[in-house]
Amino acid sequence: MNSVPDYFGSLVFDDRAMKAKLPFGVYDSLRKTIDEGANLNTDVANAVADAMKDWAVEHGATHFTHWFQPLTGITAEKHDSFIAPSPDGGVIMEFSGKNLIQGEPDASSFPSGGLRATFEARGYTAWDPTSYAFIKDKTLCIPTAFCSYGGEALDKKTPLLRSMQALNKQAMRIMRLFGNTDVKCVRTCVGPEQEYFLIDKDMYEQRKDLVFCGRTLFGAKPPKGQELDDHYFGAIKPRVAAYMAELDEELWRLGILAKTEHNEVAPSQHELAPIYTTTNIATDHNQLTMEIMQKVASKHGLVCLLHEKPFAGVNGSGKHNNWSIATDTGVNLLTPGETPHENAQFLLFLVAVIQAVDDYQDLLRLSVATASNDHRLGANEAPPAIISSFLGKQLSQVLEHIEESTKDDLVSLSGKQGMKPDIPQIPELMIDNTDRNRTSPFAFTGNRFEFRAVGSEANCASAMIALNSALAEQLTEFKKDVDELMEKGEPKISAILDVIRKYIKICKPIHFDGNGYSDEWKAEAKKRGLDCETSVPLIFDNYLKPESIRMFESVNVMTRKELEARNEVKWETYTKKIQIEARVLGDLAMNHIIPVATQYQTDLIDNVYKMKDLFPAEKAAKLSAKNLELIEEIADRTTFIKEHVDAMIEARKVANKIESERDKAIAYHDNIVPMMEEIRYHIDKLELIVDNQMWTLPKYREMLFIR
Repeated sequence: MNSVPDYFGSLVFDDRAMKAKLPFGVYDSLRKTIDEGANLNTDVANAVADAMKDWAVEHGATHFTHWFQPLTGITAEKHDSFIAPSPDGGVIMEFSGKNLIQGEPDASSFPSGGLRATFEARGYTAWDPTSYAFIKDKTLCIPTAFCSYGGEALDKKTPLLRSMQALNKQAMRIMRLFGNTDVKCVRTCVGPEQEYFLIDKDMYEQRKDLVFCGRTLFGAKPPKGQELDDHYFGAIKPRVAAYMAELDEELWRLGILAKTEHNEVAPSQHELAPIYTTTNIATDHNQLTMEIMQKVASKHGLVCLLHEKPFAGVNGSGKHNNWSIATDTGVNLLTPGETPHENAQFLLFLVAVIQAVDDYQDLLRLSVATASNDHRLGANEAPPAIISSFLGKQLSQVLEHIEESTKDDLVSLSGKQGMKPDIPQIPELMIDNTDRNRTSPFAFTGNRFEFRAVGSEANCASAMIALNSALAEQLTEFKKDVDELMEKGEPKISAILDVIRKYIKICKPIHFDGNGYSDEWKAEAKKRGLDCETSVPLIFDNYLKPESIRMFESVNVMTRKELEARNEVKWETYTKKIQIEARVLGDLAMNHIIPVATQYQTDLIDNVYKMKDLFPAEKAAKLSAKNLELIEEIADRTTFIKEHVDAMIEARKVANKIESERDKAIAYHDNIVPMMEEIRYHIDKLELIVDNQMWTLPKYREMLFIR
């Protein structure tokens, strides 16, 4: 068997494949397109397409597809074969530059938020050369952006690429400010930790709530869950280990840097973490990872659950996005330096990030808000729903010192030499010299920020678009403020430190190093004026705030029209997810739960009557007392369930008549969701008393412990 280095990336048309297959001039031109954004002419595109096709066919590919990421949150693909008729009646394998650069899927069949009418079908996919093509299931997959006939973004990738470009532009201005002329590009990088559950496929198929909704709509807690803390980093069971081994191999062949895997906190919960890479590629890789995880699980008789909260009462699943900023020369701008000058640069970017989070905390909260992630956030097992930033003891002290210091404390003058970048009051800063805070949704962890609020089934792009865009604007403001001070005669280093001090003071409310789970913090956050909204449909409003629209438009990431469209999609998606859950819950309640409970009740009633025939009245009454209690309890609970299912149906009918997608989503959140929770409570109580032989739906105690 080949070693991992031999087959790693073997199904990717990466730099190694391009060097081997492309003429030097073509390769050089393509690299300039990838690295510098240079235009790709037709001749080069045709040469790349021909080489890409030959490579793909050599690896067994018969089809190609433009692989894109519509606003559904998952990926989409339409396959075309390479075959074309030849004069002799056979076929030849063809693939042109035109096929590579542009495709044309039906744009009206995907969520568009009103950007496309049903009769306006045309949309375009455009090749993204910065993300390598790969082979999946004998198909050459070409990562692409997706836009409407009018040019509006209909996907996750387009705004992400725009946000990376915006951040690069402003970060480069800062690099020049510090006198760095070697750097040609600044990129954001992400390593998304992927949490997930594995359960037996046979049990999964018996739970229609899992099949249709991705989560259990009812289920009593097992007698043992995660109370003993014996799952986290525990020994991996052979069946799971076999799954992980095959998953690694599949991912490595696709060039995905799967690195770390372990058991998570909850039973049957696991994590896969990659080595970080550029945000665009990391996002593509994560979308592909989730698909491969589910495909490989099926081979092992398992199902991979990516829902943020598939089981109540145990930890939910997130996708911690480890985010950093790096230059093309290999320097992480969020790594403390070895000199005062380097640390001044580090502190500038650090403070700029915190200020961006403070300014646009509502957008970061929006970026992770979904119907499914709502079950996880703020549950004392995951990051709080309130956005705050953790820095640790050392950095907090440094920022506090800078805030309280004067210019004379921070810089030294050296006669005619002018301002020296000597900052004696800033100590040497060490990586990972402070404890981590697992209750912080946005924590600094030595050389990166960990955005822990992202949901496990989410597309990473949403969170990264908000973060990149906010930071791009903040760097713009920072540079403007420094320039203004320098125009007034302030030396450069002094001006930079002045602006750093200014923003340290402004962003203090978002900085919190304590326990984010505590009730005291919730009260304190409200006092600080932080965004404490909990209603997901109302959180979506943040896209349409004037300051949000102004920011996204100023950095050329999204227009008002594109933001309005995304909001429509978010409200509609929220409503539909709750609709489906309510229907499934109602169906299971009426067609399974109540009939099973009633049958058990009938058996109990039969037992009571037989007791009367068998024993004297007094003794029979004594022996039947518990059964009588159960008979009454079942009657009360089934009646409650029936009445509330009927009421929920009527409430849905009322909500469905609401024309506004926003108001409809609010109605579902405020009225339908609480009803579902009430119904669930009584179903879970019935599960605990109904004969186990009769309760045919797999229970938590069965699903959560893989054998």
